[in-house]
Amino acid sequence: MTKTSGPESQQGTANWLEKPKVLSRQSVARSRLFHIESLELRFSNGEERSFERLTGSDHGAVMMVAMPDPEHVLLIREYAAGFEDYVLTLPKGLVDPGEDVISAANRELMEECGFGARRIEPLVELSLAPNYMRHRMQVMLASDLYPKRLPGDEPEPLIVETHAIKELPALLAREDFHEARAIAALYIARDRLRNEESTPTLW
Repeated sequence: MTKTSGPESQQGTANWLEKPKVLSRQSVARSRLFHIESLELRFSNGEERSFERLTGSDHGAVMMVAMPDPEHVLLIREYAAGFEDYVLTLPKGLVDPGEDVISAANRELMEECGFGARRIEPLVELSLAPNYMRHRMQVMLASDLYPKRLPGDEPEPLIVETHAIKELPALLAREDFHEARAIAALYIARDRLRNEESTPTLW
């Protein structure tokens, strides 16, 4: 049995919470989209290690769980160069300079799905491979949709599909639906909606 109380365990926890000291940082490579940075770190126990990380956009990114009605969600089919294949995922994109996350979510939704949303609310913040990437994704729940198309930067028109949010197991069984952030966002959205349905309304 592992003990989790007492002076020794409290001291150990304190050591773990002490962040390593950044001795140096160096730019390793930079492209139009990516920046690789090398970090030299010294940990609280004296150990030193070199880490490489992929830094993200300083303005952030958004992903939308857009619901045309209370039971369905919009998914897009787009080409994923990392897999060299088409995948099914949620609409998403970078926050432009000067934008807030609500405006960015609505803009990306119009560009990728052809809909705007009268109601957009924060759902959760997700990271991706935090040991190697400084990237955070703000997931937004969008509802009360209306048709609105804005020109985007996609190389070809995206295919927009409507799926029942309660049929997530069927989506997971598909070979083209495997992005972890989209899966997590849909499960969190589904649970949020279930909790709202089960909460009695006080008049």
